[in-house]
Amino acid sequence: MEEKNTPQREDKGHQIVVVNENTGAQPPEKFTGLKRKKPKENSAGLPAVATALGHANRYLNKGDAAKLMFRINQKGGFDCPGCAWPDPDDDRSRLGEYCENGIKAISEEAQNKTIGADFFARHTVAEMRGWSDFELGKQGRLAEPLVLRPGAEHYTPISWEDAFALIGKELQALPSPDEAVFYTSGRTSNEAAFMYQLFVREYGTNNLPDCSNMCHESSGVALTETLGIGKGSVTLADLHQAELIIIMGQNPGTNHPRMLNALEKCKANGGKIISINPLPEAGLVKFTNPQKPGKLLKGGTALTDLFLPVKINGDVALLKAIMSLLLYQEKSKPGTAFDMEFITEKTAGYEAFVSDLQRYDFNTLTEAAGVPRALIKQAAEIIRKAEKIIVCWAMGLTQHENGVENIREIVNLLLLKGAIGKPGAGTCPVRGHSNVQGDRTMGIWEAPKAEFLNKLEETFGFAPPRHHGYATVDAIQAMHQGKAKVFIGMGGNFLSATPDTEYTAEALRRCRLTVQVSTKLNRSHLIHGQQALILPCLGRTDRDIQESGEQFVSTENSMGVVQLSKGVLRPPSKHLRSEPAIVAGMAQATLGSRSRIDWAAWTRNYDLVRDAIEQVIPGFSAYNERVRQPGGFYLPNSAREQEFTTPGQRALFTVNPAPQWNLKPGEFLMMTIRSHDQFNTTIYGLDDRYRGIYQERRVVLMNAEDMKASGLKEQQVVDLHSEYQGTQRTARQFMVISYPIPRQCVATYFPEANVLIPVDAYAPKSKTPISKSVIIRVTPAEVTTP
Repeated sequence: MEEKNTPQREDKGHQIVVVNENTGAQPPEKFTGLKRKKPKENSAGLPAVATALGHANRYLNKGDAAKLMFRINQKGGFDCPGCAWPDPDDDRSRLGEYCENGIKAISEEAQNKTIGADFFARHTVAEMRGWSDFELGKQGRLAEPLVLRPGAEHYTPISWEDAFALIGKELQALPSPDEAVFYTSGRTSNEAAFMYQLFVREYGTNNLPDCSNMCHESSGVALTETLGIGKGSVTLADLHQAELIIIMGQNPGTNHPRMLNALEKCKANGGKIISINPLPEAGLVKFTNPQKPGKLLKGGTALTDLFLPVKINGDVALLKAIMSLLLYQEKSKPGTAFDMEFITEKTAGYEAFVSDLQRYDFNTLTEAAGVPRALIKQAAEIIRKAEKIIVCWAMGLTQHENGVENIREIVNLLLLKGAIGKPGAGTCPVRGHSNVQGDRTMGIWEAPKAEFLNKLEETFGFAPPRHHGYATVDAIQAMHQGKAKVFIGMGGNFLSATPDTEYTAEALRRCRLTVQVSTKLNRSHLIHGQQALILPCLGRTDRDIQESGEQFVSTENSMGVVQLSKGVLRPPSKHLRSEPAIVAGMAQATLGSRSRIDWAAWTRNYDLVRDAIEQVIPGFSAYNERVRQPGGFYLPNSAREQEFTTPGQRALFTVNPAPQWNLKPGEFLMMTIRSHDQFNTTIYGLDDRYRGIYQERRVVLMNAEDMKASGLKEQQVVDLHSEYQGTQRTARQFMVISYPIPRQCVATYFPEANVLIPVDAYAPKSKTPISKSVIIRVTPAEVTTP
């Protein structure tokens, strides 16, 4: 295949970029009244129940709330639009298979008010830019298609036919299909995703960036290189059986709360948990299962047996320090630390890996990791004794320049222990959005494999493009440089999800047309091209009635289970269309009679889409029959069977350098994080309950000793600055607060701090932005009074 057509990076000189009114992400005139409490040491329990019910009561109709709670994540029900954590294969709780943030998600999606022509006639785009992300999301469900004409200040209604015609006209007018960008969010169903990529490739481009480019792309690259498959190898049952679960760079209590049930079962079965993270997180300290009255009375289950407070991006150094101790033990007493039979029979590269590992000094590694020697030795001994080991991770490991190497080093540890492809052991990248893994399976990828494209050509009779398209950062640069002129977003909030906010905003403004397929208002509707469309779609909670009858869609969870999802509520507006219907409308208007696909028939009956998927994608035989079975079905997973589909048919050890951070005085390494009142870019509220931070999001978490050394006081207002390749970026007016975080490390919420992340700083192989390791300076703000 040809290499990717990557735009040239622009030299922006010494430009100073400041968060400002252009994107609406400007600093507040005054802060909302920050309140601090002691961080929690217990998660879920009655406070989570009360918070969930409060959101449901505030935003949902009463009858709808009950109906949703008893059908979310149930067999034959609808898949939560939040995270991708799997549902139990066996019987599911009659009390509800949901968490606090799942209820927040459906309360946001199925909220009891709508916004249409009257709303947009009252509010200009410029006015709405000044609203917070929280305020934007709470205005209500989008009720009808809307257009923003060139030079207009208000969105106005447009018919579906005229909207599709406008899209078709603009796409047809482009000199090359590669001048259009087709973005996908992880919420998009399998059916819509397959139709979307098929439309885009029949149109003539592979410009299919998606949200995985910004989160777990590093995982996919690393796992494919080392094990031959870019997905995790474990099932939910494996977590229950594990002797040891290592959780790295992940905060499940906030981002994947139902994972805590699996950790509780592991502990009940005698397993141990090591958590590795710069911040202590309540969800990994203790979990009080609200569905178990006994646990409520006794105060919950202690989860973490050993916490390693690693420095930001000190994970490779930490893993090398642990593996150095294991190597010493194995040499001293062969067979007591490594699974040499597995290594000999199933792997390659062991000798080169060991040779490289021996070059490192243990004391240097511990200093780079920032973890006390005694704790590292405890971790090594726990790992030495365990055979069934699972490593779970999330974006705390993937969003670095060495994100791919971070994951490859995890694989090295598991290979040493023979802990892949057996019960209770393996890799567990914990995905974010609920179908982000399924979208990639369906072909949403800017760098498709030849085998996939060959199958498309064989099945549908057109020649799909072979050159690679734009990943997310490439797409932003292409729009900024005028090489891409039309942007279509299938869900998501592109501006708030991406790095370098001001640069990305300008890139979108340079487009001739921007199109957003959405359920509710977000900031990407307000930063737009010369023309803009908002196309309102059905949500997961909505019933989908088409000409042949009621339809369902399907999704793939984080562990490769494909299940159906069927909404239960009457759509809030008769003008909404399903994502498959919207894709079909765009395809018909753009491709016309030259298309080989009967888009209208596919819209009438989604079984036809699944029949097509079955013909193209391995693992989907008898798709329509198996997806209707309660709980769905598992996709094949070669690593789970110890079949490693690398070129040499063996799992590969790799050599990965430990990063060296030589920060100058006054420099800090910043990671962006979510609050507990947030899922991705959706802001549910202003309270980060577990961390004890209330009523404010523009905060920077800082070590108390660093604050003292910098001459900063608690809740002092500061500005944050980053500088890369001569370009300085500044985010104004954050409040500094002391928090237990390693020295020279700070944490901020996204999307507020995304302005500091350069678009051209990313992991080279995955192109995942460095959102978890940005060098910044912290200075007193020009305005210092809250």
